[in-house]
Amino acid sequence: MAFMRKLGIFCLLCFFVSCDWFSSREAKTQKLVEKELQAIDWNDVDQYPLFEDCDETVSKSAQRECFENTLLLHFSMTLQDFEFVLDEKIDESIYVDFLVDKDGRMTVLDIEEHGVLKEQIPEFNGIITQSFKSVPKVAPALKRGIPVNAKFRIPLVFNDK
Repeated sequence: MAFMRKLGIFCLLCFFVSCDWFSSREAKTQKLVEKELQAIDWNDVDQYPLFEDCDETVSKSAQRECFENTLLLHFSMTLQDFEFVLDEKIDESIYVDFLVDKDGRMTVLDIEEHGVLKEQIPEFNGIITQSFKSVPKVAPALKRGIPVNAKFRIPLVFNDK
């Protein structure tokens, strides 16, 4: 009788401990996938969008710097084509929020407006938005080797001194 009781307790323990043995492979795989998805930092990319002149083998910070500098140079060259007449000096920064989609297309999401700049150069937002249409081709950002949409914010500094 004591042997049967021990055998019963052993079987009961095995049943509780071995619940995973009865789980389907799909359920185990789904748990692993969910755990992996939770571990991914979705607010950061593995590789920044890259212009043709940017090196994909450099560090992420160097990729970001190349991306931003190429974009700012493009804006600077675009703005040089315009002759703005200002009533007063402007010394401020505005921020441009934009999206680089998974196909490498850029779209302006928002341009932070300031009173003085808006009053003196009302067409400025249109110029910047139009400038995005002539940006050199860019490869999209990558996350785990897959092209993804990525939002960015860059400052444009106006310094009329």
